[in-house]
Amino acid sequence: MGIRVYKPTSPGRRNSSVSDFAEITATKPEKSLVRPMVRSAGRNAHGHITSRRRGGGHKRRYRIIDWKRNKDGIPAKVATIEYDPNRSARIALLHYADGEKRYMLAPKGIEVGQMVLSGEKAEPRVGNAKKLKYFPFCFLCHNFELVPGKGGQLARSAGTQVQLAAREGGTATLVLPSGEMRIVSEECRATIGQVGNADHALVRIGKAGRNRHRGRRPKVRGAAMNPYCHPLGGGEGRAGAGRRKGPCSPWGKPSKGGKTRKKKNASNKLIIRGRKKKR
Repeated sequence: MGIRVYKPTSPGRRNSSVSDFAEITATKPEKSLVRPMVRSAGRNAHGHITSRRRGGGHKRRYRIIDWKRNKDGIPAKVATIEYDPNRSARIALLHYADGEKRYMLAPKGIEVGQMVLSGEKAEPRVGNAKKLKYFPFCFLCHNFELVPGKGGQLARSAGTQVQLAAREGGTATLVLPSGEMRIVSEECRATIGQVGNADHALVRIGKAGRNRHRGRRPKVRGAAMNPYCHPLGGGEGRAGAGRRKGPCSPWGKPSKGGKTRKKKNASNKLIIRGRKKKR
């Protein structure tokens, strides 16, 4: 796992870098765990754009990931570590002792041939999954649930990790990568270790064509638009924002750090410390 930099043979190559894919052991996915993926280019069922700057890109197939890790007591062997075009992390193919195959996120340090286990009897070792009430304190984990049995929802991207800070009265306190401290039920499951491919954040795209290949279309600044199209548009020359509330989306929603969270959100009582306050 590392970053490869090429010689500047062209303007696009000069400022770009790629992952070396050293940890990848298989080039083709498991057929039984692959589904066709039809993309909508940011449109909803009515054909209206609901997510801007989406469209195009290379054709993909979806890999079914086991987010729940609920196959308790049955050991599994890591067969391969594969590339997944749908996420920044790598995925590991597990061969269970009963013959079933499943994909999971590949944590940092996992190797082909290693055995992993889910359930309360699982040892505190990288790749094993169990409920938070069986976790040792200050352990690092990822892919943890917010609702017991729903499957992992947070800490799933490359290089992320969550620390178990405390347990009390049937709840667990977690420190998220953003610095936020949050309370969840200790019945929620998590996977031990940090998500692998941490160098993903260091890869430089280098040219516009690589973003188009990923299905990302160009981003036009609001100040470059007409006033009909955007609140920041119009004016003579390079005019400033000219509005008291600062930068915003075309529909007036604050952007670039503006607060958009609802003040009466039901989950506010579960957040001990906000993400703005650092550790």
